[in-house]
Amino acid sequence: MRIFAAIGIALLLASCAAGGGRPSDRERYNRVMGKPVANPSAIVQAELAFARLAQEKGQWTAFRETAADDAIMFTPVLVNAQQWLKGQTDPAQAVTWQPHHIYMSCDGSMAASTGAWQNAKGGTGHFTTIWRQQDFGQQRPNKKIDWKWVFDDGEPLDTPLPEPDYVETDVASCKTKIPADALPTSLTEKGMTATSTDRSLVWHAAFTDEGSRIVFVDLAQEDGSFKRVHEYRVAAPTK
Repeated sequence: MRIFAAIGIALLLASCAAGGGRPSDRERYNRVMGKPVANPSAIVQAELAFARLAQEKGQWTAFRETAADDAIMFTPVLVNAQQWLKGQTDPAQAVTWQPHHIYMSCDGSMAASTGAWQNAKGGTGHFTTIWRQQDFGQQRPNKKIDWKWVFDDGEPLDTPLPEPDYVETDVASCKTKIPADALPTSLTEKGMTATSTDRSLVWHAAFTDEGSRIVFVDLAQEDGSFKRVHEYRVAAPTK
């Protein structure tokens, strides 16, 4: 199955730091001491554990167990995920999925994962999941870091996404952050906007009265700007 290929990808990524190099001595020290540091491979591991849980315990059971209490999802409007998931029965066969790209804040408190999914009927599509580190800034040395998703969405595609040779990663610049009293621009739809703790990553999910929706992720850049690194739009359903 394709999920085993993803496991191989994760093992490759786990040996690398963000951007493809080995972690510096300072980064390794910060990790051991529980200090904030970006670690995209942790999100790959979280995604693989999430996907494995879906196969072992059931699709919606896995979603419930890995979602934060305030997680949201489209149904098609935005709703509290935990409330919606309470009434869902696990399908006979869960979907499978593989992360293709990880976008992470400079401090490692939040990340977006995008990739491909496949279902039992032969359907395929793309997904976007926003992950938030639990109890960020309160970790003790060598304590396991827990991740929960706060937003998840998937859309079908006519053509499957090409499989990458490795999971790509992008980490926000530590030099730039949105001011605490400022909002991202061009937000005209109703929905949710949130930032990482250090405000170097911004994500947005919104819908209109007509039923269309937009999702995007912005990352801080070295030149002081924010770059739109991930975006997709879904048209309103036809009547």
